[in-house]
Amino acid sequence: MQDLDDSNFILYAAANYDNPLCYDTDEFYDDLKRFKYLKRLFNRYRETGELKERLIINHIIVIYNVFGPVAATRLLFFKLSEYHSMLKPFLMLNGMMPDIVVGIYGKNIRSTEISLDSGIVEALRKL
Repeated sequence: MQDLDDSNFILYAAANYDNPLCYDTDEFYDDLKRFKYLKRLFNRYRETGELKERLIINHIIVIYNVFGPVAATRLLFFKLSEYHSMLKPFLMLNGMMPDIVVGIYGKNIRSTEISLDSGIVEALRKL
């Protein structure tokens, strides 16, 4: 599996994109915007403590539906590199957190090396 970096992100995403309802590239790019939305939601949580957990879950589910489990996980960890401790509880909730995420900027990310954000864990327990 090739390493994921800035130079091949779009190509990797397009190669793994499987949306039967997609009729043009605009829909593909709309689905890619979900990564930006997640980054904003995590950043808002970091800055204000406001967590929109259901919206985050919805974005993650759509990403997994259109990119598939392996590619979606790699793309999420690539695009949300500074939010791994916030992302991990959501992936664990959905049973999508692997032991190792392979090939992000030439490194493998081990699940055991990522801490869990306690505020997100508490919020997800209440769902």
